[in-house]
Amino acid sequence: MNDLRAASLEYLKTIEAGGDVGVHYAPDAVQHEHPNALTPAGARRDLAGLRAAAERGKAVVAAQRYEVHSIVAQGDQVAMRVTWRGTLKVPVGKTPAGGELLAHFGVFLRYRDGRIVEQHNYDCFPPF
Repeated sequence: MNDLRAASLEYLKTIEAGGDVGVHYAPDAVQHEHPNALTPAGARRDLAGLRAAAERGKAVVAAQRYEVHSIVAQGDQVAMRVTWRGTLKVPVGKTPAGGELLAHFGVFLRYRDGRIVEQHNYDCFPPF
């Protein structure tokens, strides 16, 4: 279980650094982003979609960081409660370029052979 917690924290560090998130996923991984202010209809992404979304994000976010408030591992699953902060390259809503977006996330990961095979994100954004 400690290994999965460590793997999950490494995953978040890869995102913060702008690295290839694909190295953390199994080839058949699926991510479910539940409806939120940025993605009102939600999204379902395979590995190619995850990589494409990460690249699109780099055009919008200059820097991002995660503050992990809690992380629990049981069996092949990890649950995290995190706060995300992103410094914008472009305006989003009323937040100008250079401003910061904030979100509170519930992230649920399921692993197989040390790699993420399924992910559910519940992203809550205060008005921006």
